[in-house]
Amino acid sequence: MPSAPDEPRNVPPGIGSIPKLADWLSANVTANVTADDTASDTGDVSGGPVTVAEIRLIAGGRSNLTYYLRTQQRELVLRRPPLGHVLPTAHDMSREFRVISALYGTDVPVAEPVAYCADEEVIGAPFYLMGYVSGDVLRTRDQAEQALTPDQAGHLSGELATMMARIHMVDVGQVGLGDLGRGKGFMRRQLDRWQKQWALSQTRQVPGYQELVARLADDLPDGASESVTLVHGDYRLDNALVRTGQRPRIAAVVDWEMATLGDPLADLGLTLVYWTEPGEAGYGADATTAPGFWTRQRFLDAYAAQTGRDVSAVGYYMAFAYFKLAVVLEGINARFLKNQTVGENFDREGQAVPRLIARAHELLDD
Repeated sequence: MPSAPDEPRNVPPGIGSIPKLADWLSANVTANVTADDTASDTGDVSGGPVTVAEIRLIAGGRSNLTYYLRTQQRELVLRRPPLGHVLPTAHDMSREFRVISALYGTDVPVAEPVAYCADEEVIGAPFYLMGYVSGDVLRTRDQAEQALTPDQAGHLSGELATMMARIHMVDVGQVGLGDLGRGKGFMRRQLDRWQKQWALSQTRQVPGYQELVARLADDLPDGASESVTLVHGDYRLDNALVRTGQRPRIAAVVDWEMATLGDPLADLGLTLVYWTEPGEAGYGADATTAPGFWTRQRFLDAYAAQTGRDVSAVGYYMAFAYFKLAVVLEGINARFLKNQTVGENFDREGQAVPRLIARAHELLDD
């Protein structure tokens, strides 16, 4: 048997002690192999002590931290909460691990769930491991143009609409997620929750915030008429790992930290907010401005056709999505000001908050 590789010299923030992590992996993960691996005829796949050959932060995360981790046996991905103070009900690693465990093997593709660790002594926080899935994260227009022809971009647009419909049609009882959330009254609870998050993380007074909350409360959908499905909570192109080619496909949907049972139009509204069209100054990613991607309206029409759902109130849900994003970014900005972020460009997040609130008002004015 070849000798194990040396331990990595550079340990990224948020991981703590590599020997502690390796010991935990040795005790909990050594018998796990990738789906492509073949066990011996005896079924013995244990490999002895685990050596962490490489671990690095995967760029792009703005909430939970995601790391690529390679051992002598396999490639893994580790997810843990952000550094520093986290808000109540947020960043629940066990919940996210439960969701991907339930969805693994369904027609909603997710990474293979490998192991969950509740012991904060290992790396300083709870974390979970999943199998590494190869695929492209398309975040910018340049990335999309390099990876996709216009025809392929159009095909991928349809795949994204279909995948959202599949998420919202999951039989939650059958997969064991029937108690993931309370369902009815979702939007009222969401409004209350995100107001509390804002109060805990705001760093300044932002014009229009209180007025926006009042307007959203006045137009809340009737809880009795709300549909209830599995919702992802942050569904967008760059939360999908894409296998490019003649007919691009989604290899895995990732970042399930906000998943719950609730109103599917909340998911739809957020996706449309992220779906930037050419000439628009969108938030964050602009991959969908590349030639061939559908318009926002075409995506909306495709989703409605596949689900049979009434989407006439989508403007309200988009305004709510802008409100939610503003709260999330204010929390990230608060962590940035306390030097509790890991990665680049966090200084920009706080600047976007007033623009998001203003855009929500514009939608409600229409």
